Amino acid sequence: MEVIIRPTREDASWLVARIIERAVRSNPHIVLGLATGRTMERLYAMLAQLHKDEGLDFSLCQTFNLDEYVDLPPTDKNSYRFYMNQHLFSKVNIDFRNTYLPNGMAPDLEDECERYEARIQACGGIDLQLLGIGRSGHIGFNEPLSALQSRTRKKALTPLTIRENSTQFDNPLRMPKRAITMGVGTILECKRSVVLVTGKSKAAVLAKAVEGPITSMVTASALQLYPRCTVVVDQDAATELEGTEYYHWIFENEPEWEAYR
Repeated sequence: MEVIIRPTREDASWLVARIIERAVRSNPHIVLGLATGRTMERLYAMLAQLHKDEGLDFSLCQTFNLDEYVDLPPTDKNSYRFYMNQHLFSKVNIDFRNTYLPNGMAPDLEDECERYEARIQACGGIDLQLLGIGRSGHIGFNEPLSALQSRTRKKALTPLTIRENSTQFDNPLRMPKRAITMGVGTILECKRSVVLVTGKSKAAVLAKAVEGPITSMVTASALQLYPRCTVVVDQDAATELEGTEYYHWIFENEPEWEAYR
């Protein structure tokens, strides 16, 4: 794992956008794992701008999202399918048939989870997985005590997640209590991961995830097991990290990052 600290949320988002851009240009058939949430909205706007201004081509890409609410149709404005269509898919030249999310309306959710896993494998696995970290330390909807070898499955959401996410609903009582999520084990099989974390509200959980012990209570801590994981954060999110001097040194001195400076 390597941690990169950038001065602002804008700088952090731009670095992740450029990492994804380089990956797409080097492999037009890339399989991307995608995330949702407010942290990602600026990033997706940047990718859309790169498509518009610099011809970033998504036409041959395939995408798999981490999760989707149970019992929300894709046309619901709070579904993650609606989110992805609104913030990215409709603004680039991706083939919608190559964009996959779990079907939270499936009559047999266990069968849907198995089919989602099989579809990922049929595409050769995920080349680059984009992640955020939730306030409870979760990746995807892998809430505390999720097994670190778990696969795609339905998952009950914690009261904290429900409280936080319900603010995005016109009627908070409509907030689903369950979701389908890629498992921690599924995520760890991706070839590379890039994690974007911004804001002081994420500082404590970020420190636990990258510098604390690996534990199912903070499923993002499993990212320490990744052979290649880059965590990009802004200065606000980095306030509780102990290794900030070293993390700044990495970006300024490692040849890999020279093209991004």
